[in-house]
Parts: sequence; C-alpha cells; structure tokens
Amino acid sequence: MTNAIVAEGLVKRFGDTTALAGVDLPVRSGTVLGLLGPNGAGKTTAVRVLATLIRPDAGHATVGGYDVVRQAHQVRELIGLTGQYASVDETLTGTENLIMIGRLLGLSRRDSRARAADLLENFGLSDAASRAAGKYSGGMRRRLDLAASLVGRPAMLYLDEPTTGLDPRARNEVWEIIRGLVTDGVTVLLTTQYLDEADQLADEIVVIDHGKVIATGTADQLKAQTGAQTVTVRPADTADLEKVTAAVRHVAAGAVDLRGDVIAAPVTDPGALAQLVRRLDDAGLAVAELSLRSPSLDEVFLTLTGHPAEEGADA
Repeated sequence: MTNAIVAEGLVKRFGDTTALAGVDLPVRSGTVLGLLGPNGAGKTTAVRVLATLIRPDAGHATVGGYDVVRQAHQVRELIGLTGQYASVDETLTGTENLIMIGRLLGLSRRDSRARAADLLENFGLSDAASRAAGKYSGGMRRRLDLAASLVGRPAMLYLDEPTTGLDPRARNEVWEIIRGLVTDGVTVLLTTQYLDEADQLADEIVVIDHGKVIATGTADQLKAQTGAQTVTVRPADTADLEKVTAAVRHVAAGAVDLRGDVIAAPVTDPGALAQLVRRLDDAGLAVAELSLRSPSLDEVFLTLTGHPAEEGADA
C-alpha cells in the first residue's frame, strides 16, 4: 500500500518556541493515521504545514506526490480540512453553507446545489437543510462542517480534533461518518488528544509530544510497548481504601493511580494477581471489583510521556 502523505524531518519554530522538531509522518492511502498528543504537542502545526497554510522551516512533505511548498495549489485540490471548531456561517442555512463552498470551489450553481443536497442527506441533515446553522446543535454543526470539507470530494481529509466539545452521542455520530469516509477510500489524518478516539478510529498511531515523535504503531503495538498489564481493584468498603491501596502497591510495577474508589496499577509479574488476592485475603479485605486487563491508550500515553494527554495549550 502506498503512502498518500509523507512528511520527513518537519521543523517549525515560532520565535523561541519549536512547535515541530523533526517530525516524520507516513500516512497510508485509504487509512486513518491518528496523530496523538496533548495540547501544545505540535499536532495542529503539523496539519497546517500539510495543508499548505504555513511553511516548514526545515524538512519536506508531499501529499499525493505533490510538494506542500513548491506545489501548494495541487495539494489544496486534493485535501479537505476540518478544524477544531465548526467554521460554518451561522446566519446561512445548511444548504446555503454548502452551496457557498461549492461556488468557491468553482462548481456551477446547479452542481453546487446537487452536491449540497447529497451531502446533507448523507450526513443526516436533510430535515434541517433550510434552517440557519446557528440553530443547529453542536453535533449537527460539526456534521455540517465535515460535509463542507467534502464538497470538493477530497482524496485526503485532515480532521483536527473533530469531536472537541461534543457529547458522547454526537462523538459517536462523527466517528461513524469518519468510518464511512474511509470505507469509501478517503485517507484521513486525525489529530486528537482523546485516547479512546484514536483507539476506535486509527489504523496506525503516531504519538507526538513537545514537537517530537516519541512512539509509532497500532494501538495494540503501543499497548504492548509498556510491557505491563493493569490490575484494577475497588474495595467493598470505602473505609478500606487506604489498606487496599497499600496491598496493590506491593505488587505494582509502577505508579498506583487512584480515581474515586477505584485503584489501578501496572503489573509485570504473571503471578501478581494471585499474590494480590492472597494479600487481600490475609488482611481480611473484601473487594467489589478485581480485574486484570491490557493497558488503555491513556495509560500507555502516561507511561510514554509522564503526563496525561489532556494537558497544555495547543500549538
């Protein structure tokens, strides 16, 4: 399978701040590459370079075989871009928004209207087509924004944190749309700080932090890199929380994480769960929940970077 997007050694500085410090990004055709990192990691800067909105200070990148600096016009003909916040005109109706985009792209009024009708139907917005976008829900505006990025039938779609601020139902709707686009052959570069989003959608993941790539691979490969599983315990009596936490520390291979009344910790010893059960039993501590599972991407990210994904200010 060929790479639709190739970036090698991208460097971008803003004054004394280095937003990209030699980033490599290969995106295979017809797949989703998840660019994963906290706010401030350089994700949006990478997208802006690949969208020809800014020039890199070093390195080079091609999209569909075209250089993003020397052949920017050809690159723009291939891509669609949806930013972190819906960019539709809230005073226009859904139909009018899409017709406007079509006309800006050089489509005739008739073709623009036909394309708008098709997209509104495909995105479940036909019933709201004549309603002002300002009266749409957040999820509906996001779907309209995605539809707008597809008016020109792009071969590559850049989604820069497309579900920011959406409720769980709206997020799932956007996820289904993205899956459908990939099924139709669209190549997607998805930036996100939501670990579950990358787990759900990305064929491959690049983890970026402070402008540098720190890990690459599939979700399963990244999880395997930690070399640990996670033991999770919830005491039957919250009064025993401190004692149960102490028991978990004896078998933990890393930091113990306490979220509410649930204790979680990485373990590498195959006998760790049995040891913990014996220790809890000897101490007369009852538990309501006890499990051993593979690490989540959230835990992988914490292991790789030393801090959670939702942190910082974006760059």
